[in-house]
Amino acid sequence: MASSSSSSSSFDMTAICQRARPEILAMAGYVSARSLQLPGSETVFLDANECAFEPFVGASGLSRYPAQQPSQLVDAFCRWLDVSSRNLTITRGADEAIDCLMRAFCIPAVDNVVICPPTFAMYAQSAMLQGVAVRSAMLDSNFGLDLAAIEKAVDANTKMIFVCSPNNPTANVMDAGAIQKLCETYADTALIVVDETYIEFSDQPSSIAKLDQFANLVVLRTLSKSHAAAGLRCGAAVARGDVTSLLQKVLAPYPLAAPVMQAALTILKPENTAKLAEKRADIVTRRNGYAKQFASFDDVHSVLPSDANYLLLLVRDAADLCEKARKSGIILRDQSHQPGLENAVRIAIGSAEEMQQLLAVMAGENPPALPAQRRFSVTRKTSETAISVTVNLDKTGPVKINTGVGFYDHMLDQIAKHGGFSLELECDGDLHIDPHHSVEDCAIALGQAIRGALGDKRGIGRYGFFLPMDESLVQVALDFGGRFFLDFKADFPESHVGDLPCDMVQHVFYSLAEHMQANLHIAVTGENTHHMVEACFKGFGRAFRQAIRIEGTEMPSTKGIL
Repeated sequence: MASSSSSSSSFDMTAICQRARPEILAMAGYVSARSLQLPGSETVFLDANECAFEPFVGASGLSRYPAQQPSQLVDAFCRWLDVSSRNLTITRGADEAIDCLMRAFCIPAVDNVVICPPTFAMYAQSAMLQGVAVRSAMLDSNFGLDLAAIEKAVDANTKMIFVCSPNNPTANVMDAGAIQKLCETYADTALIVVDETYIEFSDQPSSIAKLDQFANLVVLRTLSKSHAAAGLRCGAAVARGDVTSLLQKVLAPYPLAAPVMQAALTILKPENTAKLAEKRADIVTRRNGYAKQFASFDDVHSVLPSDANYLLLLVRDAADLCEKARKSGIILRDQSHQPGLENAVRIAIGSAEEMQQLLAVMAGENPPALPAQRRFSVTRKTSETAISVTVNLDKTGPVKINTGVGFYDHMLDQIAKHGGFSLELECDGDLHIDPHHSVEDCAIALGQAIRGALGDKRGIGRYGFFLPMDESLVQVALDFGGRFFLDFKADFPESHVGDLPCDMVQHVFYSLAEHMQANLHIAVTGENTHHMVEACFKGFGRAFRQAIRIEGTEMPSTKGIL
């Protein structure tokens, strides 16, 4: 289905939309302040009582109301989902889409919806909040759709049938043929709402491809799981144009905050979606491995096949397992309250370290809770660069660096590897001008993250020293004493190493020292520029490792503070 940024407010009303609430069909819908735009010129908006100034220095676009459906974000969603804008409604997560469907189609105290337990709790919750009755058609013994049970639950006032695929909490996809049969059977009477929150963790294709075939099909998608953006609250309902028009009638005038839109646009950049796909693949691989490990425990009766980023375990005693995990600082989800899931526990796929902690608990080792780690994240955004950096001084990995400057990536990797700490750094900079801003700003952000991770510095070694590299020799002295100073001595024979200008090397260490609030001395000699530069970064990494090493609990200063 071709992407398009064009949209229309009028569509041929299908039979299914005639089932919407009469007052919604008759309602004109709220006209927001951003619904009018003059073509071909800058529009001056004096209609919404906005302030013509930003609330703080550096803010951009916060003083103005956003569009109900921002065109840039709509275009990005259309590319992601391969749909036309006429079929798309962007919402605050999939939860808001569920709520809007209820408000548009269900007459309180008259209509009902059908859910298929065990399933996502918000379908029933949203219905009850709107005064809509909930009817249940249990999944079959294999947690698939039971079409006969659904048929028994449906009556003349049924407006929606919810299908969660992959299902939460059982993690299995629903048979595509069964979904199609529902669309056919209730073509003119009930919406078939397919919630595909976890579909990216599955091999099954999206039901969106069937949209042209079925006027009563609605597909829910979200950035929360597949794109690691649960905190952003950004999702979408995909439906035929007449359904979309009704949804946008009941949608809040300004559902998406400007910072949400900007973050979502960044997430949906092709280069970022490609990286996220790799991370999802890693989760799937580890998920399958953990399933085998969990299945080996005597107290685990079975591990259900999963097409999501979690596993559902059927265990001897769900409450006991959840309590053991809680005492070790791990929270699991007991699903025993769900019909057909007695002693079932849902486990999200966490980091490798977190999962090893859980496996130890389940093995009866009862390890202590994970210790607090010296971890800190910094986000830095200017007109020249956008940088995200996370350091963990108490872990050796992961180390993932992408500054856009290849040799600089290599040097920062040397710092992390020789420093013995985890570093994740992403930079989107104005490399079309030159590397200067990216190199400098990455060093600033890294220095800030290190300073944040060190905290009050209690117990650290504080000082670090050294490093030969072939014909090159570097001497590095580092002190985390809280006072900034840099002394850098180098005479590089060449102007560049790879794509890194050598005059930026001193700049990097200056920015690091300043923002770590450290005293740093570096002196390097040699004949090969590559060796000299690399020696500086390796030597700094080794000195850094010594300085951050925990040696006790004392404050390493007679002043009592660093």
